Amino acid sequence: MHSTHLLLEEPIRMASILEPSKPSFFPAMTKIVGTLGSKSRSVEVISACLKAGMSVARFDFSWGDVDYHQETLENLKAAIKSTKKLCAVMLDTVGPELQVVNKSEKAISLEADTLVVLTPDQEQEASSQLLPINFNNLSKAVKPGDTIFIGQYLFTGSETTSVWLEVAELKGDDVVCKIKNTATLTGSLFTLHISQIRVDLPTLTEADKSVISTWGVRNKIDFLSLSYTRHAEDVRQARKFLSKLGDLSQTQIFAKIENVEGLTHFDEILQEADGVILSRGNLGIDLPPEKVFLFQKAAVYKCNMAGKPAVVTRVVDSMTDNLRPTRAEATDVANAILDGSDAILLGAETLRGLYPVETISIVGRICYEAEKVFNQDLYFKKTVKYVGEPMTHLESIASSAVRAAIKVKASVIICFTSSGRAARLIAKYRPTMPVLSVVNPRLKTNQLRWSFSGAFEARQSLIVRGLFPMLADPRHPAESTSATNESVLKVALDHGKASGLIKSHDRVVVCQKVGDASVVKIIELED
Repeated sequence: MHSTHLLLEEPIRMASILEPSKPSFFPAMTKIVGTLGSKSRSVEVISACLKAGMSVARFDFSWGDVDYHQETLENLKAAIKSTKKLCAVMLDTVGPELQVVNKSEKAISLEADTLVVLTPDQEQEASSQLLPINFNNLSKAVKPGDTIFIGQYLFTGSETTSVWLEVAELKGDDVVCKIKNTATLTGSLFTLHISQIRVDLPTLTEADKSVISTWGVRNKIDFLSLSYTRHAEDVRQARKFLSKLGDLSQTQIFAKIENVEGLTHFDEILQEADGVILSRGNLGIDLPPEKVFLFQKAAVYKCNMAGKPAVVTRVVDSMTDNLRPTRAEATDVANAILDGSDAILLGAETLRGLYPVETISIVGRICYEAEKVFNQDLYFKKTVKYVGEPMTHLESIASSAVRAAIKVKASVIICFTSSGRAARLIAKYRPTMPVLSVVNPRLKTNQLRWSFSGAFEARQSLIVRGLFPMLADPRHPAESTSATNESVLKVALDHGKASGLIKSHDRVVVCQKVGDASVVKIIELED
């Protein structure tokens, strides 16, 4: 294959493989979303996670109550304060998730080639012969021969706590299944996945709405991860719900694609959502194994062209129990970056894994190495061609800023923005250097009091590849006069120097508004 077809820069010097990875203030352009849980909720561990490169903390309401997650969030705030590292908050909904109800939490042994009954009667005790579930219409949704998967929540695929069942017979509301492999179900939460079957439950459940309107509102969540998004209407309904909750009207909605139904309506969902999470764990069950990589490449490409963040999950499952990823996993992370992913989402690895900090650090280092050989030239040309002509004013400015920065080998692009849109458009063209997004706070009022906006916009860029936000001083609006422009720019440059990003004699590309005009300028720093 000719090199111009590869999203990999060629030739790669073999000697570079032997060079040690360099530690950097910006370890990688790719962002890391960490799920906080039992092994990663103390101030010490969260602080270490932030220093290792985590920029978004995910709170998964499939387990743990509101008080538990609030305690974790208070620890996150303390860690942010002590490390001075910005971190966004993502609330992950439960959605129409099917679960085994095991009230006693005793281990359940299942033997291959024996039968087990799935029943909607949640009062029954879970046993090797009977598994109560939280769904009344399973017998109407499945037919003999269908495949059902039951696994420990955030199953890693390697443990013996996952079981495959085949529907043998339907008896009233009960479903009799043949067990395909021997396994022992241990732990408090087991999810049930039926391959390619529609589950007639709402995407945003009443329980989800309750959590969002209490915990979500209280903590002004930056992102809502909408589990089991199946249609564009799911996103519209969620946005309508958020719009009634004050500050949460600014919360970004990330559609979590987990099954074939969501895949079928992907284009319409992408149009409505602010970003997409490719939930490869559940998709890996719904799709034949040989099709999973195709979905990833197609979906990430579509997100890239739309300028919306693509987040990939389930990359280093084995690090839940091991200090190093497998060779396949390390390659998988790199390929996700070469495909164009904005962020890597860690689930079980940080939630209940033994090495949350090491996992974030290793994933960050793999991302950093993959970014060095990412074929930006080809990607840029492809994106410009896809956007076509005439470009919008903002798109033209963004692509010009990236082209100029690459031509003059700038060490950083500094972008002044209010909504964050201009900075995200620059990031869409995947510059090889970091984009320092200087968010200008805006004064707003509700007729009762004045307040500044900008913190949401700054934190929401923490999931976009290559974007690093900082809040400008509200006393210096960056659009008024050249004098105030220069003072804010000086603060941004000082920030870049302090972080080791900018050195004497470096070139910097600046993208800003002066009056009604958008300006891209190149400055060369003196001693």
